[in-house]
Amino acid sequence: MNLGNNLFKARKKVGLSQETVAEKLGVSRQTISKWETQETIPDIYQSKKLAKLYNLSLDELIELDVDVKEIEEVIKNTNEEVERKINWTNAWSKKYPILGTYPNKVDIPKYSVEIRKLLNNLSNDYGYNELDSMLVLKDILYHEWKDKK
Repeated sequence: MNLGNNLFKARKKVGLSQETVAEKLGVSRQTISKWETQETIPDIYQSKKLAKLYNLSLDELIELDVDVKEIEEVIKNTNEEVERKINWTNAWSKKYPILGTYPNKVDIPKYSVEIRKLLNNLSNDYGYNELDSMLVLKDILYHEWKDKK
């Protein structure tokens, strides 16, 4: 964790200068600079004011991960029309090449039959529609994989 770097990123993300932040908090610009370079750290009261100014919770400010927040924002704002245009397998295969090569190796119909049974079971047992069943199954698979690591 690098609080100074988090403070810098949060300030930049909202487009404020050190001078503006200093003025709003009643401190000097040098104080803001010292916080961002970790020469000193803000007290809890100033930290709460910074979080509010940066539109973050105190926890978010302390553990700020700008990339994750940006990804979450993109996901939240992606509509179905945009989603249909994205070839997710192709996009993810740039990071995980197996996604581009497995269709030539794996007996897909064999696994599709079993996956379809699981999807149908989720729909029948819990009344989920097809999309919700797929999302639940995907999440279960992810957690099963993650928990076994």
